[in-house]
Amino acid sequence: MTTHPAHPGARSIRTTPEGLMWEPSERWVRGRKGDVTVVDSRHPVLVWEPHLPVPQYVFPREDVRTDLLCPAESPPTGAHTGSRIFYDLDADGEVRRNAAWTFPADDLAGHIAFEWFLRTDTGLDHWYEEDEEIFIHPRDPHKRVDALSSSRHVRVEIDGQVVADSHDPVLLFETSLPTRYYLPREDVRLDLFDTTDHHTGCPYKGTASYWSWRGGADVPPNLVWTYPEPLPAVAAIQGRVAFFNEVVDITLDGERLERPDTPFSRMLRKRSRS
Repeated sequence: MTTHPAHPGARSIRTTPEGLMWEPSERWVRGRKGDVTVVDSRHPVLVWEPHLPVPQYVFPREDVRTDLLCPAESPPTGAHTGSRIFYDLDADGEVRRNAAWTFPADDLAGHIAFEWFLRTDTGLDHWYEEDEEIFIHPRDPHKRVDALSSSRHVRVEIDGQVVADSHDPVLLFETSLPTRYYLPREDVRLDLFDTTDHHTGCPYKGTASYWSWRGGADVPPNLVWTYPEPLPAVAAIQGRVAFFNEVVDITLDGERLERPDTPFSRMLRKRSRS
């Protein structure tokens, strides 16, 4: 009889001596490489590594096409917490190196993890929770994302120039991130920006496209974005425009907000230097 780390209804996070946190999930998860289904599991487990703020899935070995895995030629020891056993994936006519691995924790024995984080060169092509495709990383059950219509007054400035002024924002509240202000296009001076070919994916919101500021070299590129076709849960932001609070000046109802320091701050500073 197959056993799993815990009953899915338990919902309590466990820890391991290696510093991993984990809890069972009730979601049906599938992963595909091309036309080949590599993972098909109704008993996935969410795992948080100490150095990563977002979870990843591990799967019971019997839910994985292990016939498509072989011991890795060059295992990246140290890439994941305590992991020493890695696998290359040979599927759909292509070999992807170090696509999967096992964690050393006894609690997760008999489970296999796969790369997700923008790593289509090593991981799978498509992931699904139930019948909805998921991007970048699994959704965290302890994270909320709420998009609320508002009549608050939002003014955005870059280098002292007003680039947006609106009384019709949608405020997006996302756990552990600053509030983002999504403004109607007609309230934003998009003539001061250039569209770029930059795109990002978010498991909570969808795929975003970007603009860059024309006005100065000290302003990082791709600081303005929109979701043309957001996921249904945040449909209210569709087509609206948002700015990185980390690099613009936002005044809310007459009060100048401090620029937050987030992981995006470091990313944007790096962009400015490149």
